[in-house]
Amino acid sequence: MKIIKYLGIGLLVFGAIFATLYFIKTNSKPLVEYEVQSPEIQSIEKKTVVTGTVIPEDEVEIKPQISGIIEKLFVEEGDLVTNGDLLAKVKVVPNEQALNTAKGRLSNTLILLKNAEVEFNRNQSLFDKEIISKRDFDNAKLTYDQAKQNVENARTDLQIIKMGSAGGSTTANTNIRATVAGTILEIPIKEGDQVIESNTFNAGTTIATVADLNKMIFEGKVDEAEVAKLTVGMPLKVSLGAIQDKEFDAQLKFIAPKGNEEQGTVQFKIEGDVYLDNSIFIRAGYSANASLVLEKKDSIMGISEALLQFDKITNDPYVELKNDKEIFERKNIKLGISDGINVEVISGLSIEDKIKVWNKTEPIKIGEEEETENK
Repeated sequence: MKIIKYLGIGLLVFGAIFATLYFIKTNSKPLVEYEVQSPEIQSIEKKTVVTGTVIPEDEVEIKPQISGIIEKLFVEEGDLVTNGDLLAKVKVVPNEQALNTAKGRLSNTLILLKNAEVEFNRNQSLFDKEIISKRDFDNAKLTYDQAKQNVENARTDLQIIKMGSAGGSTTANTNIRATVAGTILEIPIKEGDQVIESNTFNAGTTIATVADLNKMIFEGKVDEAEVAKLTVGMPLKVSLGAIQDKEFDAQLKFIAPKGNEEQGTVQFKIEGDVYLDNSIFIRAGYSANASLVLEKKDSIMGISEALLQFDKITNDPYVELKNDKEIFERKNIKLGISDGINVEVISGLSIEDKIKVWNKTEPIKIGEEEETENK
């Protein structure tokens, strides 16, 4: 019986010791060893990215000087043209009212001419007989000459209404020619369409749009919070959505003096000359992003933004520094410009300080490292 009693007591003691060791094992927390980083002397650029498009610097709309119907198109979109190249031909369709008016005016001037001719012949006969003075004869001759000129003008007007040209040739107005050299970007009409002439009261129908694709600009919009930091002449880096891994140099040339409200924010239009690579063909209307350096500082002390912490009440920035006792202490700092990755430290730190990397997702734990290696 004593043996069983001592055996029971021994089991109880062993169980208590095992339970105690298990409790200590499962409830003990390994120490966390944090990495540290020191400030560095570096250059920081504060940039902004503007979304926009790349378009030709100048686009010229070719319009007819006479109304009519497109009889023939001689070019297609994408064709290269030079100044004076034939683009289209317009067939004149006379306006009935204008045609009748011109015919009536010609008939009326012919009647006046016939009457002026009779008067001139009569006065010439009287002048030869020295019955009338030279002054009276000159007046009759002037009236006759004016009548002949009026007939010529009326005949020309009728010819223009019927044929589109004073001389009977349609070259002057009905042949639509390029006024600049470039690429045909758009032809918004087709053969058989009716077109309207360009004049003081009417913009006219666009036959074609021509532009020089060797002279391109970037056009975008910036927020009012950043427009004050821009200056004409500052460099840009333009990247195109259609061309990967390629950046083009550009220079800001225009900042709109007036902004427009869009979706609750005021936007200002900007333009920049893009310096193209002749080996790459750029099409008008490519979507593009332009990177602008708003502010740059060289040889300044900076740290990674990942090291920053912010007070929950004041939202002031601070970091944790390791002291001589290997303990981390809070240190308030003053910040300068940031590029989104690194930030300038104006005051509060020295180059020798060791800053806690507090937000690593998997800190190194003492004891776990040896277990990992053994596995």
